[in-house]
Amino acid sequence: MDSDVIILGGGLVGATLGVGLAAHGLSSVIVDPADPAVMLAPGFDGRASAVASASWRMLDAIGIGAKLAGQGCEIRHIRVSDGLEPGALDFIPDADDGALGTMFENKLLRRAIHAAATEATLVDLRMQTRALAVERGPAGVIARLSDGSTVRAPLLVAAEGRQSPTREAAGIKVARWSYDHKAIISAFHHEESHENIAFEIFYPSGPFALLPLPDDEIGHRSAIVWSVPGRDGDAMLKLSDRAFLAEAEKSMGGFLGTLGHASPRSAYPLGFHRAATMTGDRLVLVGDSAHGIHPIAGQGVNLGYRDVAALVEVLVEGKRTGMDLGDAALLQRYQQWRGLDTLMVSVATDSFNRIFGVPGKTASAIRRLGIRAINHIPPLKDRFMAEARGETGQLPRLLQGVMV
Repeated sequence: MDSDVIILGGGLVGATLGVGLAAHGLSSVIVDPADPAVMLAPGFDGRASAVASASWRMLDAIGIGAKLAGQGCEIRHIRVSDGLEPGALDFIPDADDGALGTMFENKLLRRAIHAAATEATLVDLRMQTRALAVERGPAGVIARLSDGSTVRAPLLVAAEGRQSPTREAAGIKVARWSYDHKAIISAFHHEESHENIAFEIFYPSGPFALLPLPDDEIGHRSAIVWSVPGRDGDAMLKLSDRAFLAEAEKSMGGFLGTLGHASPRSAYPLGFHRAATMTGDRLVLVGDSAHGIHPIAGQGVNLGYRDVAALVEVLVEGKRTGMDLGDAALLQRYQQWRGLDTLMVSVATDSFNRIFGVPGKTASAIRRLGIRAINHIPPLKDRFMAEARGETGQLPRLLQGVMV
């Protein structure tokens, strides 16, 4: 075999998997059609991700954390509110417990992960390359690539994103639906400090998430994920920066003062999907190839990182005991480990979004009553904070910051 694993998709999840495996002595070929010059281009495009504290421990353990040092903004407080009504739900961890997570610009994450994958001797990174044909059989996996080469491994991993062609070719069924909403992605500067607070403001038209970023030479800044009805998405993109910032300031109630210097805006449709199974014959799905959820809780990339941590542990232990890495019993362990967790998080985020989307004064009053109740039940608040950190369930060792 040419390598231990063939990974189709070299994004935030796929490339991290390759680096994590390499840190434990397993080799991989990562195949991705993207052009690195475009993927790693300078300039902030408004996209940012909240890396949960457990995910950060993994990135740090496998050497990616050092490449991101000082480039993120810790989330030390999460505030959830029903519109701008009084009585917000505040999640503030004890000082000894550390931050709930860290916000990073996606371009910085991509650069750090790409650099780590390029430097890892056990990672064969094939950018601007596609898998033209893939065969999975009793003897292993054979992939014919667009660069003219053929690679072999006992296991294939699909990390291709929501429209994973490998998942579709394998005939794995997917439950999916659309929210008829679009997420507007952008960032801007503001007059007042965000004080490391992530704000989640729920409106019947959709949630407005305000996420802290590090200050730059201009001043304080935050990223936003603004969920709007699908029919309004294109209109939001066409607004002038001045008009867009005025709308954002209105949705925020002006609590961060005057807004300015909006970054480029983008929009993508919101939907839910979940594969019926995360494994097949010599096949594993990770990240968005396996599941996609509403960005309401910022758990999308973290679910993918939980997949990575669990799969690394399963494969490393399998390799040490001399097992075939494509063995069905080995892959079943990954399926059992990740299947329930992804289901629970998916159902929770979907339910949360639907509950806060019910219009009317009565529904709003009930939500505010629930917020007040949670504020006065410490064990329940602790549970929510553990979810935000990615520290619930049976944690893989990498998410504890320990090598396998």
